[in-house]
Amino acid sequence: MTDTNQPSDYPSSPHQSPRNLIRSTLIAAGVALVLLVTVVLPAEYGVDPTRVGRLLGLTKMGEIKMSLAREAAIADSAEAALRSGAPGQGSQAAAPPAPASRVLAPGSTSSAPADSVSSGNSHVTEIVLRPAEGKEIKLVMRKDARVRYSWSTGSGVVNYDTHADAPGIKYHGYAKGTGKRSDEGVLVAAFDGAHGWFWRNRGKEAVTLTLRTSGDYQELKRM
Repeated sequence: MTDTNQPSDYPSSPHQSPRNLIRSTLIAAGVALVLLVTVVLPAEYGVDPTRVGRLLGLTKMGEIKMSLAREAAIADSAEAALRSGAPGQGSQAAAPPAPASRVLAPGSTSSAPADSVSSGNSHVTEIVLRPAEGKEIKLVMRKDARVRYSWSTGSGVVNYDTHADAPGIKYHGYAKGTGKRSDEGVLVAAFDGAHGWFWRNRGKEAVTLTLRTSGDYQELKRM
């Protein structure tokens, strides 16, 4: 017959010890925190405070994911605008009329000559696009303001989307293209807001792009 009565000094199971449970919980939390900082944040969001993610090649993966997500959001906004029956505009009924929302090529005609760009700011901006990377530059402009622009790549091609946004207007499309080396014209602001370009390098080599802007805008922003 087995004696089930154990002496009072018989050690209890470590799994039942509150101290061991607390220790295990703290260890698990510490491991989770380390993984969050060194793996999850770099791989998912491109955030690498410890630099470990870059050494493991995870930070670049996260940067690409965030860049692709941003491009997808822009594309989704454009598709939603088209489905709403108002191409090139946001979903707000108060969006400005189409005649003021064009990118005019030099020498084209409109209510005012394309060459009549008032003096104002002028910038030469250079950006480097790594493979699969996208970058955006916006000009803060008032409605009907005009800016002469040109951009080109030293080598390679890019996809681009010329668009605008403002409070209440998520996306207003002007023009877009794929596999382009350059573009130029006069940008006429459809409304008070931020107007500019998003470029994506779909090639296998880095691309250096130079943007030249001149005209009636208050600020140039690298987004």
